[in-house]
Amino acid sequence: MASYVERVLQPGEQVRRIAHLHWIIYLPGIVTIVIAAILFVLIDSFVREKTFWQIVPVALAGIGILQFLWSWLVQWMTEIAVTNRRVIYKFGFIFRNTKEMQMDKVESVEVDQSIFGRILNYGNVSVLGTGQGQFTRIKTIAAPLDLRNQITGV
Repeated sequence: MASYVERVLQPGEQVRRIAHLHWIIYLPGIVTIVIAAILFVLIDSFVREKTFWQIVPVALAGIGILQFLWSWLVQWMTEIAVTNRRVIYKFGFIFRNTKEMQMDKVESVEVDQSIFGRILNYGNVSVLGTGQGQFTRIKTIAAPLDLRNQITGV
């Protein structure tokens, strides 16, 4: 099955870059699962009445797994591409939200990175268009400076 970007390419249009969400989006789920595992070991070691307290880490692990699966689903549903003619952003599966901006309408591209974002190479990218204002703010993009350079043609 072809991706959304492949299906909407116009004749003569070429993909310059496909961007992805950074792996950091999985961190909340991973941290929750690790905390659940630590709690399970601590409760097993130090608590005598274990029936009620064993439910807590199991429930926490379930929440962590749901967080992890949600992050996977968000990454799977998100497509970001820069072609020689436009910037394409698609989110969603059943209810699809797409935004496209012609390259000649791009006025500037803003990249916001925290300290961790600079270290791990992720950030938020905002594409600003002439007369339209903000195209969209795409959060937690891997290699945001590379994406910006492809959009601005640097």
